[in-house]
Amino acid sequence: MKTQRLTTTVRRSVALPRSLVEEVAAAAPPDLRGTMNRLVTTALREFVARRKNRTFRQAMKEMAADPAIRAENAVIAREFAAAESDGLSHNQTR
Repeated sequence: MKTQRLTTTVRRSVALPRSLVEEVAAAAPPDLRGTMNRLVTTALREFVARRKNRTFRQAMKEMAADPAIRAENAVIAREFAAAESDGLSHNQTR
């Protein structure tokens, strides 16, 4: 019985409008022109990065608006207020 190995590459076939392929090829950086596989891989990685960034920013926005988190941050800020200047007056430089 043969053991089946999982590969790190997944092959998919997609149908794309010719106009999109032409537009992408024209906009692609020189090192990606003519290599549709690398171009699609790069585009998908950028897409995922943008989506993760958007999700993170939304989570931060929601957290910043949360009254409980805002109250906790205020408590922490009061507790650390004395240490903010590290014992230096505002006129002193490091």
